Amino acid sequence: MVAGVDGAKGRWVVAIFDGERVAWSVAADVESVLTATADTVAVGVDMPLSMPGSGYRTSESEAKSFLGSARSSIFHTPVSAVLDADTYADACRISRSITGKAISKQTWHLLPAVRAWREAEFDVDRVVEVHPECSFRMMSPETAFASKKSARGVGQRLAALGMWIDPHNLFEGLAGLPAGPVVDDALDAAAAAWSTWRYSRGEHRAFGTLTATDRIVA
Repeated sequence: MVAGVDGAKGRWVVAIFDGERVAWSVAADVESVLTATADTVAVGVDMPLSMPGSGYRTSESEAKSFLGSARSSIFHTPVSAVLDADTYADACRISRSITGKAISKQTWHLLPAVRAWREAEFDVDRVVEVHPECSFRMMSPETAFASKKSARGVGQRLAALGMWIDPHNLFEGLAGLPAGPVVDDALDAAAAAWSTWRYSRGEHRAFGTLTATDRIVA
C-alpha cells in the first residue's frame, strides 16, 4: 500500500491506495499523517518538503514547464530564511533581500504546513513530494483539464482517476469523508497516491535533480 496526502484547511486528507482501491481519512496534523501511513511503503505529499537557500528549485521549474498553461498551479517555494519571519512583511523583506522578490500571501499562509513537515522526522526516500496537477496530466495526458474548482474540472479528474480506481469506490470514499475537506483536496490526495504507487515501483517521472532535496514525483 501507498498513501497520498493533501492539505485541507489546517488538516490533511490521506488517501491509502492498494493499486485498485482508495481509502480516505482525515488527519489533524503531520504526526497523525505519519501514524496513519506507517504501514505503507511510500507516501506522497502535496507540500514542499525542501526549501532552497537561494533562487528557485529545479523541480518546480521543470514541473511548471511540463504543465504549460497550468503552470500557475505550482508556486515557487520560498527560501528557507523566511521561516524566521514573524509577519508577512518580514517574510517579504527577507525574500527580497535574497531573491529580489517578495512572497505571495498564499505562500505565507502555507508556511505553517511547510514548517510542520520540515520539523517532522521521516525517511526522505519513503516520503516524497508530489504535485497533483502533474499527476493528473501523467494519468490522462490527452485531457485538457479545466480548473479543479469547476464542475467540469472535478468531472475530468474523477474520470481520470476512474481509469485506475473503481469509480464506485471513489464515490463511496468521498461520501464517507467527514465534513470539512473540499472535493479537490480529496481528489488531489488520490492523485498523489497514484503517483506514489508509480514511485514505489520505479515507474514514476521525476522533476528536479532526482535527489530527495529537490524532487517532485509524478
